Amino acid sequence: MTRLTFFILTTLFIGVKASAQFEPLNLTNVLIVGQQDKLEDKYSLELAVLNVLQKHGVKAKSSLNVLRQGEDPVALASKENQKNLLEEGIDTYMLVSVRGFDKRFTPSTNLQNLKEELGAGHLFPLWKETSSSVSFSITFYRNNVPVYYDLIRVTSMGSKDAVLKKFSKILDKKMRKEWK
Repeated sequence: MTRLTFFILTTLFIGVKASAQFEPLNLTNVLIVGQQDKLEDKYSLELAVLNVLQKHGVKAKSSLNVLRQGEDPVALASKENQKNLLEEGIDTYMLVSVRGFDKRFTPSTNLQNLKEELGAGHLFPLWKETSSSVSFSITFYRNNVPVYYDLIRVTSMGSKDAVLKKFSKILDKKMRKEWK
């Protein structure tokens, strides 16, 4: 009896979690946070995502327009910054990072709160010459809690610009099918 109860509860929990993962995000406003160590990579990544979101009518803003130069991204989770962004109508944070250069990555099951994720280090650059694919991790937060996570793989690339172009095309499809 105990095993049956455990099985039913586990199945229900997984079903609820899986259905929550694929609920439409109904994106209307987003702060884009490119989690890159190099400023030029961060700028390129945020700009590419910004263009896709604005193309679909989503009010979007880059984290580089909120943070002072050299300021720690954890400051985005401060009550003052969140209050200011909420006054501008932005209540959704979109964190975009490079997860790695391998096709075998699986979506993460350990999602942290916004402050912890903003403080996490990210080791991978936007593009590496010796790699044939790059995996991007995208996490949406509302009220400091993750509401959606996705892993996007981009393959067959020759330059950083080619990676961003393919990534933008995939984001465009995701916007139309899943995030709108």
